Amino acid sequence: MPVRQPMPTQPSDERAHNFNEVALGYTPEQAVSEAGRCIECKKPQCVKGCPVNIDIPAFIRSMKNSDFDGAIEKIKETNSLPAICGRVCPQETQCEMYCVLGKKEEPVAIGRLERFCADHEREKGVKTPQRTPSTGKRVAVVGSGPAGLAAASDLAKTGHEVTIFEALHAAGGVLIYGIPEFRLPKDIVQKEVDYIVQLGVDIKPDYVIGKIKTIDELKEEFDAIFIGTGAGLPNFMGIGGENLNGVYSANEFLTRVNLMKAYQFPKYDTPIKRGKRVIVVGGGNVAMDAARCALRLGAEEVSIVYRRSDDELPARREEIEHAKEEGIIFRLLTNPVKILGDENLMVTGAECIKMKLGEPDDSGRRRPQEIKGSEHVVDADIVIMAIGTSPNPLIFEGAGELEASKWGTIIVDESGMTSIEGVCAGGDVVTGAATVISAMGAGKLAAVTINEYLK
Repeated sequence: MPVRQPMPTQPSDERAHNFNEVALGYTPEQAVSEAGRCIECKKPQCVKGCPVNIDIPAFIRSMKNSDFDGAIEKIKETNSLPAICGRVCPQETQCEMYCVLGKKEEPVAIGRLERFCADHEREKGVKTPQRTPSTGKRVAVVGSGPAGLAAASDLAKTGHEVTIFEALHAAGGVLIYGIPEFRLPKDIVQKEVDYIVQLGVDIKPDYVIGKIKTIDELKEEFDAIFIGTGAGLPNFMGIGGENLNGVYSANEFLTRVNLMKAYQFPKYDTPIKRGKRVIVVGGGNVAMDAARCALRLGAEEVSIVYRRSDDELPARREEIEHAKEEGIIFRLLTNPVKILGDENLMVTGAECIKMKLGEPDDSGRRRPQEIKGSEHVVDADIVIMAIGTSPNPLIFEGAGELEASKWGTIIVDESGMTSIEGVCAGGDVVTGAATVISAMGAGKLAAVTINEYLK
């Protein structure tokens, strides 16, 4: 059995100093070779690991025959954002985890093959899709992140007139403001958004629902609504010093770098403080993204501070390894207890304490416990908090009987319908921060529910 094709990447010493894409993608020969590893098992399990139900065996079968056009056509039957999903989805815990080949060998690189197909189509020129005749029904989609785009795409394909309301000046949600250029180039996001616009979807940027209009007001204009506003409200630890100059939430830091292009200052006039020593608190993908951005902005030393061990890091293993290769320092089993500053209220470091792992908590992970007497200071002039996000409560302004959980998420039933008839919700605003592909799955489920409701 041929070995799994490695993904070509920029050398670590080069990419640590630029914002160009790290992973370079397969060549046609590599893609066909990797597709050839699929054993075409009689009872394929991979599809059940895909939240958007791509017919994985069928698209890989086309790739084996170098029919890349047929492969992307099959993918797009259920996924309108393949170039994005092929880059940022955690395939190793989804479709690839169920690959039968993976029981004895490495699983087929399904995500990398999906990316190849999408890139191949984009280079040739994406075909303009044929629009479905209008049903005369109007649907509002609040938020243009992965959940909103997936819902809008499927609803437009059904023939409904779809309008997306986006709070920021560019469509894409977390895809455009949260994920760095070196992992997900913005022109690729824009091309995927353009495809959805070609389906007939109208996008209204700079439109904050809860301020300019409310959900109740949208109900008067539209036949149905989907809420996919994500979880963009940053969490903080509640420790001393979080109000000092030089403390960022990961959301603000990444938004300035990605959407507002602070890394190209002064070409784009949104500056960001470029620290020499940077601490990023957290161990997820957002923490890795923030740390790697800080390094590329010129920091001499960037540290990930995480209270559990390497085994518990929630980020994708590929992103962790890339960060390590680029020189990011991992201060594991460590937790900040106070952020330190000088007389000018500028950050000078963080007082941290060493941790040990005790018994498992409700999540199944071993609970971190402080080791008394292990307090120490880590010098820094920037601290970035990447410890999670919550839904912005603004969406509940003027939203009638929209029911919320104690965590501030929207409560929905198994079909994605909220407590308001004709209003569905999905993605991070329902589940809390999760993956791009799971948000897309929720958007697709809601589209089915809305379609049935409108009938």
